[in-house]
Amino acid sequence: MNIEFRSDRAIITGYVNCVLRESKPLPSPTGEFIEVIEQGAFKRSLERQKEVKLLLNHDDNRLLGSTSSGNLELMEDNIGLKANAVITDKEVIEKLRNNKVSGWSFGFYVRDQHTKHRIGKPSKRYVKDLDLFEVSLLDNTRECAYSATTVELREGKEYLIEKRFNSDSIEENTADPDAEKYNKYLEEIKRGLK
Repeated sequence: MNIEFRSDRAIITGYVNCVLRESKPLPSPTGEFIEVIEQGAFKRSLERQKEVKLLLNHDDNRLLGSTSSGNLELMEDNIGLKANAVITDKEVIEKLRNNKVSGWSFGFYVRDQHTKHRIGKPSKRYVKDLDLFEVSLLDNTRECAYSATTVELREGKEYLIEKRFNSDSIEENTADPDAEKYNKYLEEIKRGLK
């Protein structure tokens, strides 16, 4: 993440996610899995989506901007999902100045995936297509699910942050016939995150 400070704003450029990179083990009702976003998944989503929000810590109450408002640009290149954002929120700018932003995360719905089951190891879920609805800057109260990017300040210093995000807000599934069992499992996960 490259950060440039101006008088009333911070301009951030960096990778939200690098494609074909493994996440840390993530929880699911059937056990832990590792996630890999395949090349082209973000590009296809951005071609369909009219708006992707920019949030702090996945919090809808901390809207920092969006692609439709013009202060967030997203694109997928051969490395992954790249973001250019202009931040005017004073609290977030202060967090950036004090190295209290640990990296990026993103929210999405899976459209197409395949899973590779492995004996004695977490399964690998390969996301072939997705609907991206938000990207988030994460402060130092959160950890990224994927290895984070390099945070580079204009004073010539470079900081490498290897953190991962674990969501503490988990949506309940009520459409599935096994929803009661699934939701009990989610409650156990929620209790473990507190």
